[in-house]
Amino acid sequence: MFMREIELKGHIIDSLILPKVFDKILEMGGDYKVLEFEIGKRKTDPSYAKILVIGKDEKHVDEILSELKDLGAEIPEIEEVELQPAEKDMVLPEGFYSTTNHKTFIRFREKWIEVENQKMDGAIVVYPDKMRAEVKTIRNIKKGDLVVVGHKGVRVIPPEKPRESGGLFEFMKSEASSEKPKETIIRRIAKEMYEIREKYRKTGKGGIVVVGGPAIIHTGAGWALAKLIRMGYVQALFAGNALATHDIESVLYGTSLGVDLKTGKSVPGGHSHHLRAINVIMRAGSIKDAVEQGILNRGVMYECIKNNVPYVLAGSIRDDGPLPDVITDVVKAQEKMRELLKGKDMVLMLSTMLHSIATGNLLPSWVKTICVDINPAVVTKLMDRGTSQALGIVTDIGVFLPMLVEELEKLEKEKEDKDRGDNER
Repeated sequence: MFMREIELKGHIIDSLILPKVFDKILEMGGDYKVLEFEIGKRKTDPSYAKILVIGKDEKHVDEILSELKDLGAEIPEIEEVELQPAEKDMVLPEGFYSTTNHKTFIRFREKWIEVENQKMDGAIVVYPDKMRAEVKTIRNIKKGDLVVVGHKGVRVIPPEKPRESGGLFEFMKSEASSEKPKETIIRRIAKEMYEIREKYRKTGKGGIVVVGGPAIIHTGAGWALAKLIRMGYVQALFAGNALATHDIESVLYGTSLGVDLKTGKSVPGGHSHHLRAINVIMRAGSIKDAVEQGILNRGVMYECIKNNVPYVLAGSIRDDGPLPDVITDVVKAQEKMRELLKGKDMVLMLSTMLHSIATGNLLPSWVKTICVDINPAVVTKLMDRGTSQALGIVTDIGVFLPMLVEELEKLEKEKEDKDRGDNER
């Protein structure tokens, strides 16, 4: 992409100059963002618009601008980004630019550079020799890093709402509600996931990250998440000690938090089952070792090991044990989560407020984010913290996951039947 700003001044509305400019840009295959817009209050008052013209490359934008000049567009002088060096490790210069999770560009040496590794609450570091820029967290700042300060030369491009009607995210654009038609929503999510998986299988790019809480196991839906992994719909799993521990407890003892998953009744001495499960894994060495030794032969963590799905188990202060696979250094856990999120197409957040918000803070705004929770406040909290693309489904995770697996199985059967029919013809 290449971008330039234009300004329109005067009676640009009643003279139809503004819509003509928009039409011309789109007609020539470009796009635009309105950066500023002031409407004159009285007939004699002029109006003003600052518009960012976006094209495929510099030549394309120049061609568009040559047409827009005839409509009265002015090309203002574009300010370059301001840089200051970090005075020492983990210290940003005063007035540093704090990033959003939207796609961001900086103007440097008369070129627009797309900022890499976009996330909210970071700083932009520029590498002049490579003409690159990336978002770095304050902890990763090194002495001498050239950091963007102020707002000059910075352009933020919020994600566009889909123009076609009927898509999943158009359908779910209203607030999270328990009154939405669950079957219809789940069917649309399944279709989106199926398309992402097929693309991943063909290209090795994109994929789906699942962020899960222990309620998945408590409600008896662990088998459904395990099946999603086995079917190839999960490219990474984020959770805490609890999900993994209770998954392993359910495999070894048939309980979760000491409650029999078949009868729903507490088992005598069941309160210690999660500790016994941790002890079994400690003795084996790790979850992978327990799988290889035949101790763990099914379940969510078993499927992750067998299908080479990477996982991050991030520890907390309340953990029992924790399991040897749990990363107790939260900074290291965050870094690993950030690495696994790169390039992903969708994040499915399932009944875990803290891990969902933590993941949301690491996501760029163009990643499709679906939050499923019995509590409608979870998706609200996500959006309040900047994850504006999160869409919520208020339902029991024990109902949602089995229905999602069922819809995905239907899609796969339809595809198999279609392929079989094509071969027979």
